[in-house]
Parts: sequence; C-alpha cells; structure tokens
Amino acid sequence: MHVTIPEIDYAALFAATPSPYLVLNADLDIVGVNQAYLEATRRTRDNLIGQYIFDAFPDNPADPKADGVQNLSASLHRALASQEPDTMALQKYDIPLMDQPGTFEERWWSPINTPVLGPDGTVAWIIHRVEDVTAFVRTHRHRLQGVDLSEREQTMEAELYARARELQLLNEELRQAHARERKVALTLQEAMLHSPDLDERSDVAVRYLPAAGSLNVCGDWYDVINLPGDSFAVAVGDVVGHGLEAASVMGMLRSALSAAMRTANGPARAMEVLGLYARSVVGALATTAVAILIDRSRRLITYSCAGHPPPVLMHADGTCALLDQATDPPLGARPDHVPRPQVSLSYTPGDTLVVYTDGLIERRDEDIDTGLTRLTDTLAQQERLDPDRLADTLLARLGLSGGASDDIALVIVRL
Repeated sequence: MHVTIPEIDYAALFAATPSPYLVLNADLDIVGVNQAYLEATRRTRDNLIGQYIFDAFPDNPADPKADGVQNLSASLHRALASQEPDTMALQKYDIPLMDQPGTFEERWWSPINTPVLGPDGTVAWIIHRVEDVTAFVRTHRHRLQGVDLSEREQTMEAELYARARELQLLNEELRQAHARERKVALTLQEAMLHSPDLDERSDVAVRYLPAAGSLNVCGDWYDVINLPGDSFAVAVGDVVGHGLEAASVMGMLRSALSAAMRTANGPARAMEVLGLYARSVVGALATTAVAILIDRSRRLITYSCAGHPPPVLMHADGTCALLDQATDPPLGARPDHVPRPQVSLSYTPGDTLVVYTDGLIERRDEDIDTGLTRLTDTLAQQERLDPDRLADTLLARLGLSGGASDDIALVIVRL
C-alpha cells in the first residue's frame, strides 16, 4: 500500500513545540522563538527577536550571587567551539518582568544548547532549549517547610546545594585546563612539523589529522626537504603510540632523518642512519618510515621503506602503482645493523605521488590489502585534481575528514 507523506510545515511544528525554545545566531542574537518560550518568560516576539540574548536576559542586579549570564555564555561558546551539544547543570537565572521595570522574578532552568551547522560546516545557529523547573524547586521548598528537619539535616541540605555549585565551577575549570593543555599540545605539534622548505613548493600538499579524541598530538610526521640541484625529498613516519611522549620521539626521529637526507648518499643510507639513531631513543623501536628522493632533472624517484605502508604513484591516466619493492622491517626490528634496500623508477611529468601513514588505509577487522585497494580506487577517480584539492577530496571520500581512530599524515606531490 502506497502512503502519501504530506509536506511537513517545520515552522508550525517549532511554534507548537511544548518545550521552550530559542534560536540564536552565531553572534548570540535571538532570531527565533516558539510560543512555549514566550509563555515561560512572559515576553512577546517583538520583545525578543533581534536582541542580543544577554541584553534581553541580564543578571539580577539585586542578587550578588547571580551567575546565570556567566554560565550560559560559557555554555553557548563551548557549543560554538566544539560544534557539539552542551548540557548545563540546573541554573538559577532570574528574569526581568516587562511590566515592572527593575524587578526580577526568581526562576530555575534546566538548559541545553545544541549547535546547528550551516552549508559551510560552521555553526549557523544554536537551539537553546530550556525547561522551567521553578515550580518544582518551590514545591520542594514548601514540602521541606512542612517537615521538622533537624539542624543537621538543614545543614546537609545547604551543603548539597553548595557542592552542586562547586561541582559546576570545577567542571568549568577542568574544561578551561583541558583547552589550555590542548592549545599547548597543538602549538608543540605545529612547531615540530614545521617544514620551511614546504613553503617553497606549490606542487606539494600535506595534511595532518590526530586520532579522534586525542590532544591533537601524535607520533606521525611528514617532511619536505629541498636538496641541491633540481631535487627534493619527502619523508613520512609513524612512532608507535599517541600523546606527548610519542610526539617527542617523533620530533627527534624527524630531525634525524631530515639531517640524514641532506648528507647521506640516497634514501637507503639515510634510513640506515635513522635506524642506528633510533636504537638510542626510548620509545623509537618499531617506528615505521619511508624516505623518497625525487630528481626532477632525471625524472627519477628513489625510495627506501622501513615497515611503512607503500607509497602510491598515480599516473596521469588514473592507473596506480604501489612502491613496495624496497620494503624492510621497522626501525629497531633487527638486533644487528643490516643495509637497507633502495629502488629507483622513472616517472612522467603529471604523475602524482601519495605518501601516508597507516591511519589512512587501515580499518579494524579488515585486511590491509582491502585498504590499499580502496585507496587506489579512490585516487583513480580523482586524477585531475591539484594536490590540495586531491588531499581534501581523498580524506572526504575515505570518510576521514573529521579524523579516525588512528593518526594520519598525508603528503601529495604533483611530479
């Protein structure tokens, strides 16, 4: 049986929703309000639409402990920054009475602020939903007034409320501390990944995505190194683990490989130097890395790989070749020094080199070959894009634009 679904009038649904709702823009101006909210606040639409929310609802100046504006402002800005809903604790937020200027009425609210993203991926609106629980709080008080509470019970009641307020303040302090720690970690990571030579190369695009839920630091790295003549090198590596410890090891290994690529005769020798150095760095064992020398004058790629996923050479016609002929175990996997392998192959101008860490292709309970096939199939569909657009499109098509369970470093070179 075919059922015809009528077109839904969402504006009418919003207006009739029984819970009080406000809609704010990114500047926290009121742009929408439903009837339940008007009734709860005893306002009219003309009183609210177009007003900055804290002009419409300031703190009660007669209450020295009023902190409704501070708490709501913090919640709204968290929603803007995180693009995630923010649920607030029970709030005492008195409202001004329109027919009695300067007079405020005690109100208790249970709020939640939900961001709505616009077409460009930024927060366009915030839905501010509240439940007026003033009647419940007052009923609770009246009930207590009819009960003969002991002095100890009255003290416990007061302490319970005080503890709830302290917990809210503590949560806010923890949020701020986490934000500071994340900012420091991000600054550290950016400093360690800074590659001055990359600024000179319009033919190279890089992307770095930390594991979802991390502090924004990880053990993955990339580097671009200009060399004498018409040559340059690309390096990508992956230290086991996440967080500041892995990032510090990454910084040491990245610097060592950068120096080795500038002085050693080819990627294999550079990787041998890195392997010897890694043995002296705690936490460096089992690191994977790949070093690639690109000689434009000879149209030649030379590479050496230590346990790392194979780079991809995509030709102008969309066909792809895996650079998997010079693969060796990860750094520190062998107790004794063994020369690293190295392979050279020619390329055609217009080809594209894709170098990455395993977070780009690996999925839980999936064979790595499946991930490699998914990568090459996706690349084959986007061969005409420039490196920057290709990097963004590749991450989007692989469902990784917002990060993954593992860190990702990606370098794309138009040869």
